Amino acid sequence: FVPERGNLAGVRHVLLVLSGKGGVGKSSISSELALALRHCGKKVGILDVDLCGPSIPRMFRAQDSSVHQCDSGWVPVFVDPEKSISLMSIGFLLERPDDAVVWRGPKKNALIKQFIADVAWGDLDFLIVDTPPGTSDEHICTVEALRPYKPIDAILVTTPQAVSVGDVRRELTFCKKMGLRVLGIVENMSGFVCPHCSECTNIFSKGGGEELAKHAEVPFLGCVPLDPQLGQSLEEGRDFIQEFPKSSAFPALTHIAQQVLAGASEQSS
Repeated sequence: FVPERGNLAGVRHVLLVLSGKGGVGKSSISSELALALRHCGKKVGILDVDLCGPSIPRMFRAQDSSVHQCDSGWVPVFVDPEKSISLMSIGFLLERPDDAVVWRGPKKNALIKQFIADVAWGDLDFLIVDTPPGTSDEHICTVEALRPYKPIDAILVTTPQAVSVGDVRRELTFCKKMGLRVLGIVENMSGFVCPHCSECTNIFSKGGGEELAKHAEVPFLGCVPLDPQLGQSLEEGRDFIQEFPKSSAFPALTHIAQQVLAGASEQSS
């Protein structure tokens, strides 16, 4: 059975961003990775399947945008005039930003399937899927809905502490069970860069992500430091896209993007 490729026909690579627990910065890494790939000249879509906590629209100052219909389904929200980054999130479908999504599994799963089948993504080099924490119903539904179309790669996000690393271990087991190729592990919030003297201080412990990658025999993609200026730009709704290249996290994210590109081209060849 070969599915009708429909709206995903122009998508070259699907990248799932996963973590075992909340608060490790999956949405930040998804957004920053999308920008880093855009800096490499790629077209990127972000599909936000965190239905209870959709934060992607706010990160791109797109929370007031609405989604329109076209002949082939929903048109995603574009964040720049060049249309190099497009977004889809339940955040665009809520009447009020404070509305809670109090849904049972089947209704959530139906929306995820609709997001995958009915969004007119057009031609994309990468579709980054920002997932909720854990290994729940939504993850299984997302992987199963995407599987007929594409090989799916996963990036796992952890913070340096042992408790976060332990949760990512479970996420690795999930990837193995679901047959997902793990492109690598990113250690986020890896030290704090002082905006005045640029010294990096390890607020949490250090090296948990790298240790886990070694142990699990998957690539370690790198450490992304906490940058208060980038965080502030996201919080205040300033132009995160313009300020991103000045961030102390930028070199780390560019390095991660290069490895993602290498891993993806390896799979295509």
